[in-house]
Amino acid sequence: MGYVTTHVLDTAQGCPGEGVKIDLYRVVNGERSFLKTVTTNDDGRCDHPILDGDELQEGEYELAFHAGDYFASQAGRVADNGPAFLNVIPLRFGVNDATQHYHVPLLLSPYAYSTYRGS
Repeated sequence: MGYVTTHVLDTAQGCPGEGVKIDLYRVVNGERSFLKTVTTNDDGRCDHPILDGDELQEGEYELAFHAGDYFASQAGRVADNGPAFLNVIPLRFGVNDATQHYHVPLLLSPYAYSTYRGS
């Protein structure tokens, strides 16, 4: 049985991204359909898989990480004079085998991010 997990790491501070809101969408024919919202714990992870079992199907998904809100909650870390450079970061990924584990981490800073398929 496959599942999807994530992990947010604040690379600017060298710590887990605690309290990051993440929206999950399924994408069909280019149209997003909202599935759920989760929030990262004190280790930058979600307490349970984002999708698992019969919820996970082959196809395309999108995780929307609310980075702007996260950095706004970090007092004194980012200038408060306007919108955040990175606000909502969409990561669209494909699932071609619903029996596998798809780990989609986000390495985050106020002005850059990266991701990869983890294990």
